[in-house]
Amino acid sequence: MSVFALSSLTALATAFTLTAGPAAPVPVTAAVETPAVYDDEAGGNADADDPAVWVDPENPGRSIVIGTLKEAGLDVYGLDGRRLQHVAAPQAPDENAKPGRFNNVDIVYGFELDGEETDLALVSDRGRDRIRAYAIDPAAVAAGKPPLKDVTAADAAPVFAADETEVDDQRTSYGLTAFSDDDAYVVVSRREETRLRLLRLKDDDGRVAFRTEDTLDLPDTFTLPDGTDWRPCADPGENPQVEGMAVDLEEHVLYAAQETVGLWRIELDDEEFEDPELIDRVREYGTPWTYDAEQEECVLDTDDDPGFGGEHLSADAEGVAVYHAEDGAGYVLASSQGDNTFAVYERDGDNDYLGSFAVTDGATDGVQHSDGSTVVNVPLGRSFPKGLLVTHDGEATPADGDREGTNFKFTRWDAVAGAFPEQLTVDTDSFDPRDAD
Repeated sequence: MSVFALSSLTALATAFTLTAGPAAPVPVTAAVETPAVYDDEAGGNADADDPAVWVDPENPGRSIVIGTLKEAGLDVYGLDGRRLQHVAAPQAPDENAKPGRFNNVDIVYGFELDGEETDLALVSDRGRDRIRAYAIDPAAVAAGKPPLKDVTAADAAPVFAADETEVDDQRTSYGLTAFSDDDAYVVVSRREETRLRLLRLKDDDGRVAFRTEDTLDLPDTFTLPDGTDWRPCADPGENPQVEGMAVDLEEHVLYAAQETVGLWRIELDDEEFEDPELIDRVREYGTPWTYDAEQEECVLDTDDDPGFGGEHLSADAEGVAVYHAEDGAGYVLASSQGDNTFAVYERDGDNDYLGSFAVTDGATDGVQHSDGSTVVNVPLGRSFPKGLLVTHDGEATPADGDREGTNFKFTRWDAVAGAFPEQLTVDTDSFDPRDAD
């Protein structure tokens, strides 16, 4: 196992200028939304966070969206936004332990499980520090029945914690993304730490287990161009964590959003992390701050901002998605949670910035404070004939009294592409997410 800690000198070398895109974010509107969920006792403590799309091999218009609800587990939706299945998170093993809490989800196609090719939904369980695996049954989807079945190995060990006591400290599995390269892998980030871990999935008597292949520590301190050292704003004892991640499934490049730092590009080669490259910074990068103990929050000193931050992402940098197109073309999308926009970068070359968009009010309400997102290029029936973007909405409206709701918004990819002054690529033919490796 190799552990790579990026030096502050390497971080200093990331001074750069990205190609300018449109001056203001372009507006797009969603076509479909899922039912709002509520993070209270009546709502089962449901808090929507991260989506994944499973493409039906026989009828793409019958594809499903799987969304995490944190302590409430998972919901499965049709492309019309209707809920098809609810999966509860595991209960706490004892009264002193934490219950399951599902943070991120992704899809692996064709994993050989008990001798059969099986599509899997893989989930980071922040509460119990595990990776949960759910087999997706195409026949159940076709019949309109609940399609997910838990196939997690019963003796699956924690991803980061040394023991169950450490699990309850909750520096646990957080962000997650998956990919295949002969074998199936997941990359998992650690809550309140800079650590990433690469895991290889394995068949354990018809259940899904994993083993660690590599570990990477991103920096928590940065040397600024004026020679001073800077640490991102955080509560005492916390380090700048990563949550939003996605893998370029053809090139095997990981894009990881370190929330208060920016967007990293990390090559994955021979089951190892290569040296990270910071391709964009949040606007707040380098800004001095103090900690308000009474309010228990960081306070940025924006009046003394030295101007070392980026121009396209406002902290937190969150959900990341990759749109695949022909010959390395396509896009990397990153949620700029601080200003409710999504930044778009070229997938190839130096990942030049192309512009930003916002999901605004239309057939559904708009998207605010977005965490997770995912994008699919292939046609998904009549509703999404040119591909689909799914985004978490952290402020679903109208509100239910004082209850704050969250949900997921479904947007046609061609609506996103066509909103830009120079239209983005719409390529439904050259990439198949079911046959990416």
